[in-house]
Amino acid sequence: MTTKLSLILAGLLLLIGSSASLMAAQPGQVLTGIASYYHDSLHGNKTASGKIYNKHKLSAAHKTLPLGTRVRVTDPSSGRSVVLEVNDRGPFVKGRIIDLSRRAATELGMLKKGLAKVKVEILSVPGRSGA
Repeated sequence: MTTKLSLILAGLLLLIGSSASLMAAQPGQVLTGIASYYHDSLHGNKTASGKIYNKHKLSAAHKTLPLGTRVRVTDPSSGRSVVLEVNDRGPFVKGRIIDLSRRAATELGMLKKGLAKVKVEILSVPGRSGA
């Protein structure tokens, strides 16, 4: 098998794996893990959805959830939660499942800590009925 063909096949397998992850998201599904929040220097940058990141709005980045997915993020230790839309990709740090806007991090009370264990509940996925 040629190197070019091997690269094409590897790319297709990666694409199929990513598509399977995107297709698996269902309203009612719950994920748990570590949340972080966007650095202020990203304010004003374009997100993967084409929207401009605004640190004063409620938004988030997730690696695989479809863009436009609405989620409820809860900090179980404080009981605080926030509902927001996934409009970007990330976080790209091992062990983290969601990157929150500064406003979302503030509402969860995690701004000073920088990180928090969270529960992410999928409320709605574009093209699918909500829970």
